[in-house]
Amino acid sequence: MLNGRSLFAAAAAATSFVSALFSSRKVSATTFTDVNLSPEGDVNRRGIKGRFERVPDLDLESKHDFVTGFRKFHQRFAPIARKRMNTILEEKGLDPKANLTMAEAVSLVEDDFLAQTSARVWISNQQITWKVLQDYFHEHADEYLAEMEAADKDGPGTLELNPDLEIPDYARHEFHMMPGGYVGDPLIGHVYHHGTNSFFAGVRMHRGNEQDENHVRAAERLPLPENGKVKRILDMGCGIGRLTAALKERFPDAEVWGIDVGGPMVRYAHLKARDIGVDVHFAQRNAEDTKFPDGYFDIVTSFIINHEMPPEANKAVIAEAYRVLRPGGYYYPNDFRTGSYKNNIYSQYFRWWDHRWNCEPWTPDFIAFDFEGELRKAGFTMNKDAKSVQPGFGIRHAIKKA
Repeated sequence: MLNGRSLFAAAAAATSFVSALFSSRKVSATTFTDVNLSPEGDVNRRGIKGRFERVPDLDLESKHDFVTGFRKFHQRFAPIARKRMNTILEEKGLDPKANLTMAEAVSLVEDDFLAQTSARVWISNQQITWKVLQDYFHEHADEYLAEMEAADKDGPGTLELNPDLEIPDYARHEFHMMPGGYVGDPLIGHVYHHGTNSFFAGVRMHRGNEQDENHVRAAERLPLPENGKVKRILDMGCGIGRLTAALKERFPDAEVWGIDVGGPMVRYAHLKARDIGVDVHFAQRNAEDTKFPDGYFDIVTSFIINHEMPPEANKAVIAEAYRVLRPGGYYYPNDFRTGSYKNNIYSQYFRWWDHRWNCEPWTPDFIAFDFEGELRKAGFTMNKDAKSVQPGFGIRHAIKKA
């Protein structure tokens, strides 16, 4: 285990500095008295850049730019921390390519100042990112809730909310330290959208996701079914619907559905799809029990939801994907590599503190999960010639044979 006392002490001065910075006087240009509503009921304070609605005011944008830039700065720690890990291994007479467990990797750096500082900087940045966004949207909650209410029954596309849906316990965690998680904050879609854009821009070093680039790329790289026909597509755990919308844009004649247990997420997804004029259907449903008929879809896919589920839930989702696919259709869940894949030692440590401190409760279970084996058990045939849809993700083109 990491030494929590030294971990949290490592960046105390930096955290104090950031707090002081954000509590300083606001720039006068951030005051907006007129709200631009277009289409009817839509809150649009500072215009649209492509498909991305800009951060609502300059004060929030300055804070958001700071945490994004700080995240980019943190990425410079990674190669230094990795080099430090190799040095520690050499000092202990261990092979840097040794196949150590996650616990063994953690034990090597539990008292290392550099590793703990790197972890603390990341965590502080996450906390500040969510706080500045949530503070703003909650301060203006009436406007943004009214915006979603105006869009709920408007098109294109449809929205189905199920407030009585039984939310699985595993989905109630505050993933990524998001206050309220995916289900507990009615404005989490707004917060999540901007917060994850900060993540993509920071972690991928300037290759952001403001235009849903990562999701569009995934949609474009998905293969066609064996007969080439795509009439219906299901995006499981669709979140705010970025992959869902991209799938509809690639397959404009298909009936495209996005489902998620998070009502606030699908509500925001419908709002954003409406804003860009994409005709998709969003529903608050559980991927373990989608309520669709047998053999209904040609393609079932998802984008990084599986690592946020325990093994038994993943098995249930795989079985459900098989059930709702037609013969010849396929399931392609986009997520990190698992099973026989071995992380390097630094990655083992990185995954542990992401699990422990960034609220990724199922990461160790997911890394050990034999995804391909479970797909085969469910009846799927794996396409061994498939290519990765996302760099660094597992290759899982699972076909339901006739």
